[in-house]
Amino acid sequence: MTYNSMGPGALDYLPCRYGTSKLLFRGPRRRLNKPYIAFVGGTETYGRFVEKPFSALVEEEIGQLCVNFGCLNAGIDVFTGDPFVPGAAAGAMITVIQVMGAQNMTNRFYSVHPRRNDRFVAPSDLLKTIFREIDFSEFHFNKHMLTTLKKVSAERFDTIHKELQMAWVARMRLLVGQMRGKVILLWFADRPPSEGALPMNSLGDDPLFVTRAMIDEIAPYVTSVVKVVPSNLAREEGTTRMVFAPLEAHIAGELPSVRSHEEAAAAVAQAISVL
Repeated sequence: MTYNSMGPGALDYLPCRYGTSKLLFRGPRRRLNKPYIAFVGGTETYGRFVEKPFSALVEEEIGQLCVNFGCLNAGIDVFTGDPFVPGAAAGAMITVIQVMGAQNMTNRFYSVHPRRNDRFVAPSDLLKTIFREIDFSEFHFNKHMLTTLKKVSAERFDTIHKELQMAWVARMRLLVGQMRGKVILLWFADRPPSEGALPMNSLGDDPLFVTRAMIDEIAPYVTSVVKVVPSNLAREEGTTRMVFAPLEAHIAGELPSVRSHEEAAAAVAQAISVL
């Protein structure tokens, strides 16, 4: 999902940094000198507009220190390219990695911002050759750019779609390979992983382009896969119990509800209990 920086919201996220990282994580800052569970992921892991994201709820449930390395608007590249997070996650007894979309990675066709992976930086010569009619200077976000390309030519877009999926698998194997402890791969989305076909008139749902087959490719490299699809009750809750400024209501409505975080925490805690 793509969102701008926090702005003057009603929640104090106590943003903090660790080590030499330039990334801002959700606080409070935790000391990493005793056993901990690391949570790595994007906006959902960060827990925007939620007083207690699922990582904090897991900590309460199992009584083990949990460190939230969720980062707003993050893709896989944020973590593989960071000077601190891979080592910190490698030092964790367990790492929970949220499945993030395939659109927010530098690849053969375009580059993204190293810390704000949702930001489009530049097309490659290959992409400019495939879509000669497109003025790429008009794009600031990957999702906008990809939506436009698909509308222009679904057939040509298919090449990019497949490249992003292959890059996602390779990048996830790289990220997981940096872990030394046990790894839980967490699917946390409003629908189960798709079988692969894209909708006719859109890019699909988040996490973009990630299919059941891609999850299956990564499964042998992790300890367990946890799939959380919020219940109807959780989806119907909407923004109830979420904390946000009035102008942020439309953004909050697109993010997991408080009950969704509770359901994710219960599933992760259960997975941890049997490791």
